[in-house]
Amino acid sequence: MNDTPSAGSEVVEQVSTLVEDVFGRLKPVLTGAEGLLADAVTTDDLTRLRPQVFDVLGGLVVGAGFVSAPNTLADQEFGFEWWTDAAGADPAQLIISLDPDSDNFLDYTRQSWFTVPRDTGRRHINGPYVDYLCTDEYTLTFTVPVQRGGSFAGVVGADIYVREVERMLQPKLRALGGRAALVNAQGRVIVSNNARQATGSLVREVDVPAWWSSGAEPVRTENGTELRRCGDSPIALVRSER
Repeated sequence: MNDTPSAGSEVVEQVSTLVEDVFGRLKPVLTGAEGLLADAVTTDDLTRLRPQVFDVLGGLVVGAGFVSAPNTLADQEFGFEWWTDAAGADPAQLIISLDPDSDNFLDYTRQSWFTVPRDTGRRHINGPYVDYLCTDEYTLTFTVPVQRGGSFAGVVGADIYVREVERMLQPKLRALGGRAALVNAQGRVIVSNNARQATGSLVREVDVPAWWSSGAEPVRTENGTELRRCGDSPIALVRSER
């Protein structure tokens, strides 16, 4: 394993910068959503968020928008204002069924990208997961809780493709030597430098959830596996010689 002081640091810093950039781009959408919700809001009023949402799209971000908590809107139980980047064309709106009696109803209130910010009051990164609703690609979804009068009123969020993260980070991961992977707090691989650790697979040589729950301080285990958190994100670099 490369043990120079900078070993792994560039990866950790680049991931942290990437995460903060995506969350930073969501701040105007969050401000707009909370300002909008200061008054009684209907589904049609959500269109006023589109300029801020469109500004988020582009680069790594392939989808963005606002998703309301149940009964936040005055005219219907659920609200979903989400747009996708259409590769050089105008943004495309994602339409889903919000009718609980419909066979195609998507109960987004059960999705982790919604429930974790709701239950913790903190921003969240969900994934990697295959986004069967939009693209059938491995995706990371960044969400931030929206407040209304001190209560949870929904989330603003953004999607990025894992393959684009891999494209950016693969050269630095390969340069580390051995095996290196970026994983989420459950130990699921986001990207790695080897075929044995495919996106979506679980890291087995170390108990990542236990390490995370213990405080996620940098550590090297007895078998030589190193774990380092990437800034304030729920992403860690796992490295080993084998």
